[in-house]
Amino acid sequence: MSNPIGDPGHGNSPAAWTAVIIMLLAVTLGTVFYWLDLPVMVWACAGLLFVGLIVGWVMAKAGYGVNGPKYTPKEH
Repeated sequence: MSNPIGDPGHGNSPAAWTAVIIMLLAVTLGTVFYWLDLPVMVWACAGLLFVGLIVGWVMAKAGYGVNGPKYTPKEH
């Protein structure tokens, strides 16, 4: 359900999507590497989680967040 009055956007922005895709990739690969018993790669994927968080934050500060000047919301 949508709330047209005061809807904050719920993170539907390029910054949020990029961060989530990077983090989903990190969790997926980390799980595969866990089952393949590659602990170094599991830790690398844990680091990739933080990279996704930082990339999302940087993109939001660069204007690609929900209320950023470089983001134009699309009608549903």
